[in-house]
Amino acid sequence: MKPIPVIAIDGPAASGKGAIAQAVAESLGFHYLDSGAIYRATALAIDSAGKDAGSPDLLEADAAAIAARMDLRFRDGMVFLGERNITDLIRSESCGTNASKIAVLPLLRSALLDLQRSFRRPPGLVAEGRDMGTVVFPDAGLKIFLSASVAVRAERRHKQLMEKGINANIQNLLSDIEFRDERDRQRNVAPLRTGSDSKLIDTTALSLPQSVAAVLKSYALDVVI
Repeated sequence: MKPIPVIAIDGPAASGKGAIAQAVAESLGFHYLDSGAIYRATALAIDSAGKDAGSPDLLEADAAAIAARMDLRFRDGMVFLGERNITDLIRSESCGTNASKIAVLPLLRSALLDLQRSFRRPPGLVAEGRDMGTVVFPDAGLKIFLSASVAVRAERRHKQLMEKGINANIQNLLSDIEFRDERDRQRNVAPLRTGSDSKLIDTTALSLPQSVAAVLKSYALDVVI
C-alpha cells in the first residue's frame, strides 16, 4: 500500500504557513495540521495547571507530563482544551512567545510527536510548523520551507492582530519575531532549518493566492500519488 501523502510546510513565525497550508489542504481535500496551535495549547495547558510556561524555572518533566495528558481537540475550525474553547486565547502574542519557549524542551516535544502524527489520515495531510519535514514527517512526499523578510512578517502579524481587535506595536512585533527566529534556530532539539530535500519559497513579494499556487504547482510536479 502506498503511504498516506503528506505535504510538510515549515517556516519561521508569520511566514504565512497557516493561511497557505489551510488553503492548500482545502484545494486538495486533505486534512490540516497546525502544529503551532498544539504548542500554543500546551503552553496554555501548563499555565492552567498552575505552572508558568514562560518561566525559566519550569521543570521539563512537568511540562511533558501536562502535554501527555491534556485533552486537546480540534473541531469545526476551533481548538478545545477539555470543554474550553481556546481558539482565540492561543493566538495572543504572549501565548505564542511561551509556546516558542517550551518548544525547546526535548521531553515535551517527544510527548507531542504521536499526537501530531495521528493527523496523518486518508486522503492526505498538509502539516505546517517548524519541524514538520525534518522531524515529524521525514518521509513527506513534498517538503516546503517558506521564508519572508522580517519586516513583511511583522506587517502581516500586525494586520492579523488588528483585524481581531488586538492592539499591537509593529516595532515590538518585529523585535519579537527576530528574537523567536534566533531561539528557534539555536535550540538543540528540532531547530528551525531548511531541510536538504525541502523546496524554498520566498513569500515576501507573493500574495496568498500566489503562494498557494506555488505550493500546488510543486505538489503537481514533484509528487506522484
